[in-house]
Formats: sequence, structure tokens, C-alpha cells
Amino acid sequence: MAAPLVVPDASVILKWVLPPANEPDFERALALRDAIAAGHVRTRVPSLWIYEVGNMLARERPGDARQLLETLQRFGLTSAPQSSIWLGRTLELTERYRVTFYDAAYHAHAIVERGVLITADERYVDRVREAGFVMRLSEWDGSAAALMDHLSD
Repeated sequence: MAAPLVVPDASVILKWVLPPANEPDFERALALRDAIAAGHVRTRVPSLWIYEVGNMLARERPGDARQLLETLQRFGLTSAPQSSIWLGRTLELTERYRVTFYDAAYHAHAIVERGVLITADERYVDRVREAGFVMRLSEWDGSAAALMDHLSD
């Protein structure tokens, strides 16, 4: 059986490089990063991740932004392919749940590729939970089995 697929969004990816004092669920985010690195879970992210993360780091940590972004690039996140199915699902989530295209782009990849979006954005999860394929970072216990419970149509 293949390792489960996770789609970490920018809120989770940022926790991999920001100081822990300011980041709730920092330990869970690092555990996810380590699970990805060890091959216990697979990952895909939309190509926009670098723009979202870069925008935040450039604004909030301008002196460190380049180094932090290069660190994340070396991690080797795999960009998910864009397709008409992904685009349609992204637009459907955006319209139905009144969420941003950016947030829906991550979620749509999880749905299309039968994975789980993991996010620290509590409000997003509250809005889209019925769509399935999503969980709060705070809910993840570090196990692949926990991810399987969040796979639903």
C-alpha cells in the first residue's frame, strides 16, 4: 500500500522555518515535515506555495526571507500538476464555500489526488469540512492512520 498523500498548505509550510515561540502546533508541523522526509507520507503542493510563503516571509521576515525560502526549496516539495479537473474543483470550492482561490487550490489537489489537505487555518476547515479531504494540523496525531480517517467524498 502506498504512503498516504498530504497537501500541506502555506500555513503549515511556514511553520517549518519560523521560530516556534510564535507558531502554535509547531511540533506537529515539524513531525509532518519529518514524516514527509522519511517517506511515511507523500506530499504534493500547488506551485503557488512558493509565492504565498515568499510573500509572507518577504513582508514579515525580510532579512531572513531569502535563506528561509532557499531552505524550503531544498526540501524538494513536489508540485502537483494543474489540470482542468483541478481547476474545476478549485472554482467549485471557491464558489460553494466562499473561500479564496489560493486556499481552494491546495484543497482541490487533495481532493483530486485522494489525499488530505493539512492546514493550520482553523476558519478554512470550519467552512469546508463537509467537502472532506481536509484536517486541522492540530488534529493530526502524527500517524498515517489519522490521515486515512479524513479521506471522504
